[in-house]
Amino acid sequence: MDISIAILAAGLGTRMLSKRAKVLHRAGGRALAEHVVAVARALAPAERIVVVTGHQAEEVEGLLAPTGVGFVRQTEQKGTGHALETCREKLAGHSGLLMVLYGDTPLLSTETLGTLRDRQKSSDAAATLITTTLDDPTGYGRVILDSNHNVTAIVEERACTAQQRAIRVINSGIYCFRADLLWKHLGEVQPNPASGEYYLTDLAEILTRAGHSVAAMHCADPDELLGINTRIELADADRVLRERKCRELMLAGVTIERPESVTIDTDVQIGADSVIEPCTRLLGATRIGEDCRIGAGAIIQNSVLESGVMVAPYTLINESRVASGAHVGPFARLRTQVDVGEGARIGNFVELKKARLGAGAKSQHLAYLGDTVIGAKANIGAGTITCNYDGKLKHETRIGERAFIGSNSTLVAPLEIGDDAYIAAGSVITEPVPPETLALGRGRQVNKLGWVSKRKPRK
Repeated sequence: MDISIAILAAGLGTRMLSKRAKVLHRAGGRALAEHVVAVARALAPAERIVVVTGHQAEEVEGLLAPTGVGFVRQTEQKGTGHALETCREKLAGHSGLLMVLYGDTPLLSTETLGTLRDRQKSSDAAATLITTTLDDPTGYGRVILDSNHNVTAIVEERACTAQQRAIRVINSGIYCFRADLLWKHLGEVQPNPASGEYYLTDLAEILTRAGHSVAAMHCADPDELLGINTRIELADADRVLRERKCRELMLAGVTIERPESVTIDTDVQIGADSVIEPCTRLLGATRIGEDCRIGAGAIIQNSVLESGVMVAPYTLINESRVASGAHVGPFARLRTQVDVGEGARIGNFVELKKARLGAGAKSQHLAYLGDTVIGAKANIGAGTITCNYDGKLKHETRIGERAFIGSNSTLVAPLEIGDDAYIAAGSVITEPVPPETLALGRGRQVNKLGWVSKRKPRK
């Protein structure tokens, strides 16, 4: 039986006290809506998924468009029933099942939604609703169940009687409907007298009156159903997602020292037998190979580290690649578009930007190398800088294989230094250096004997 999915993501989220739409806020390294679309894509093809947008619709749609899902706009936010009604034209022609999700529930698992689908598929019910039990259900709609554990009504807290308020089974708002019955009866939802909005919760009673049943599927983990309404709940969701990620990695053979101290985004991949030291941040689409070690306090974002890479503490790597066996840090910074070759060495307080180091190349101390290509086994001395910016344009420096750049050299781009060339320490180099050449660019040293005593006689 085919399944379609509607994701309701039109609200602003006033309790977030933010100028940004709620579903654009991030937890676990993704926007909230991205988490929900990802789990939906595990259940249905993109062409059978529709996201209802409203506030900041263009930004939400731009974020999710690469996934291939469709969109409809709810120009007026008039409740969940109205939001689903906006999907009628796109989804009413789809047979089978229709699942309703929300763009602010990032903790839902594929397993739970797969069970919901399978329960509804094998059931005679018109719909199945996920419920859970809370010790303190304050603020949630209560689910009224009959003796067969079917839902007869969902009562919002403000409308509950004293007896209903004592019920601890609450409504998650996540349904799986028989699509034909949903579209047949959705138009019967009437505006709420108090708010004027159309609530999807009314469908339980409507379907029951029409002679159909609405089944309840209990979820044992209330956290999974957490909808984000405040920054506190956003922080809670972020914590849960990162705990899940650490557990997933450790069960796959990664050592994480003090996992409660690290920040690892959902999309990060790490190979077996790698070690992650405390207080590291591994962000975005970072991929780390096997047998790596990431030192304490390192921050790595959208980068690829091949197997056997050592990153010493407090190193920053962004949008770069480090080949196998290389060593980077401590206190190094790979700003962006850096490619470190196999077995290369980047030491403390070395900064690179748009640089490529060949295999076995070294820059061990206190250097800035920007817009630079460095050949295999070249050695860059402490204090070397490439002057790559002339005030208007950036220029490239090319350093040949096995070249030796002496300490405190200033390389003024555009510049090419040949294979096996030597640059004497303290030189300013502005002209090309041929292969196997020693280049010196210093002022001549002059010693003026007795100069101090003549300038400043002793008392």
